[in-house]
Amino acid sequence: MSNDRLLLSRRALIGGLASTGGLLLAGCSDQQPPTYGNILRMGDNLTYNLQRTLLSPMALAREFDRSDITSMPATGTYDPAREDGDFYDRRGGKDYAILRNRGFDHWRLQIDGHVERPGSYSLADLKRMAGRTQITKHMCEEGWTAIAEWTGVPLRTMLEAVGIRPSARFVEFHAFDQIADSLDMIDALHPQTILAYGMNGRDLPIGHGAPLRLRVERQIGYKSVKFLRRIFVTDVFRDLGDIRSGWAWYNGI
Repeated sequence: MSNDRLLLSRRALIGGLASTGGLLLAGCSDQQPPTYGNILRMGDNLTYNLQRTLLSPMALAREFDRSDITSMPATGTYDPAREDGDFYDRRGGKDYAILRNRGFDHWRLQIDGHVERPGSYSLADLKRMAGRTQITKHMCEEGWTAIAEWTGVPLRTMLEAVGIRPSARFVEFHAFDQIADSLDMIDALHPQTILAYGMNGRDLPIGHGAPLRLRVERQIGYKSVKFLRRIFVTDVFRDLGDIRSGWAWYNGI
């Protein structure tokens, strides 16, 4: 192939990809996470739309045997009550300390927003619901991986219990530290997305998010928010801190 023809082919390929990306960004979702004009964040949206368009939304992450379980470090917040933590929240930390010292007997998960039956649930309430146990690989944004067993309630079960409205688009997760994040409804309703209260056959340790954490097996580890206190269902995307700080909102794997 001549240099001129090769150059034209490359231009056609790049132009075709750009056109496809534009169509996906315009047509896959009627609301996109903000990019703030950052080229990397624009790439995040393109990646999100390509995966949502080309891959099965219900494809499962690989599950392992108990013999595959490895050690797993706790990262980020180790205890929301510790004032020396990087993400310490004064009010949330004080509340968490009280609940932790009482063995989480008085902890409750608030679920509200675009739902028909807002409510709050104790740990005992969650454990009475039909649960799910899965052994999956945690892929950390820092580059390490680990395999653990998680037991909890499918998020879909909780959303069905409160009756999400047809207008619902995103599900937000708020913790006792300063961490908050959100998922679209595809990941929220995925069968492996669970609210985990158990790890490796025991109650969830504090360092790993006790008494309840999110597990999103189709995304990178930091999307699995620990130390949950509230779930908010909304029809409007809100940047809860990740994107403006330079993190990708969507990290599908």
